[in-house]
Parts: sequence; C-alpha cells; structure tokens
Amino acid sequence: MRKDITLAAETRQARGKNEARRLRVAGKIPAVLYGAGGTNVAVAVNPKEINRILHSTTGHNTIFDVAVAGGETAPVMVVDWLHHPVRDTLLHVDLMRIDLTKRLHVKVPVHITGEPVGVKIQGGLLEVITREIEIGCLPDDIPEHFTTDVTELSIGGSVRASDIPLSGSMKLLSPPETVVVHVVAIRTSEEAVVSEDAAVAEVAKTEPEVLKKGKKEEAGAVAEKPKKK
Repeated sequence: MRKDITLAAETRQARGKNEARRLRVAGKIPAVLYGAGGTNVAVAVNPKEINRILHSTTGHNTIFDVAVAGGETAPVMVVDWLHHPVRDTLLHVDLMRIDLTKRLHVKVPVHITGEPVGVKIQGGLLEVITREIEIGCLPDDIPEHFTTDVTELSIGGSVRASDIPLSGSMKLLSPPETVVVHVVAIRTSEEAVVSEDAAVAEVAKTEPEVLKKGKKEEAGAVAEKPKKK
C-alpha cells in the first residue's frame, strides 16, 4: 500500500564492520537501495523510521519514498532486514525500488471475524491454519489486509484461499485449496481411549502371525542345512 512517507538517506562510501559501527553510534544503520533497472546504492538510514514502517498496519508491504541526499527520490519497499540476535535492534535493511506500473508478489494478512456456529452451538474448535495469502497486484492495489467472516462455519466447514474475495488487479498466487481456517470436532478422552485400544488390538492381532512365520522360516533353514559327509 502506498503511503505518504519520505525516508531520508545518505550515500556511504566506506563499507565493513567498522563503518557499520560508526553509523550505529551516529544513530543510523547501513542499507542498500536497488532494483527497477537502477544501480545498487549503499546508503545510511534512520532505524527508528524503518521500524515505524515495519510495525505499521501495512508492515513490509508499505510503499514509501526514499530521498537520497544529492541523488534520486524513488518509491521503495523494505524487502529484507536484519535484527541483532540478542538486543533485537535493527542492523541492516534492503530497500527495493518499485515500478508502480508493474505487478508485485506480496503476502497479505487475513483477519478472522465472527464466532462460528460450529463453536458456539456445536461445541467444535476453530483452528487458524494460515494467517496470510500470497497475491499478485499493482503496487497501488496492495491491501492492508483481508477480512473473512467465519460466523456461518459449522463443524467440518472451512475457508480456503480461493474463498477470499479479490478486487482490482489482484490475482491469487497461493494454491486455491489452501485452508485458511476451519472448524473441527473436539476429540473427547473416551474417543482417544477407544482409538488407542483399537490400535493395540490391531498390533496384537498381527504379532502372532509374524512370530509363526519367523519360526517356520527358521525351521526351514535348519532342514536345508547340508549334512556333514
């Protein structure tokens, strides 16, 4: 989704760990700007502004402008980022230029609303299988999220990726049969015991046959042992 945000960036000549430390001390982090037929540009950006974008409602699907000091201004998306494994601070980001006339592949969150009749009345359990689907669309058509109402779902009912309504230039890229959410029956302890007893009985039924077969083969092996001359 396109947002009216402009991120200031500065070109950086030096690279490596020492330069990265110097940038972080100055309140910035290293970044790379690339894509859309342009050259790769090493820049420095403010991590607080990047975090603000990543934690917004549109997250990494946010399209915003980056303005390089003394250089270009272009629409971009954050396509990759690295956090410190302990402190969880942002260490590096990749910014990809966006051609607003070309389709993008993006993953969009699916929000669930409503209480299914299969849970409220039938005593089932609502299970969310996936929280996002992948679509292709023009940059300006990227939705913040999809919303699906599960109120009418009974036990055994489900919402699949193909059930999510799309509009404009959107095209589903996830497998259509992908289950987003479904309602299942809750398995009781008695059913679990019966199932376990049945499994034990099945094993007990087959074990004697295996033992008998083994004994016959062993006996046959003894009978075929050549006699000493």
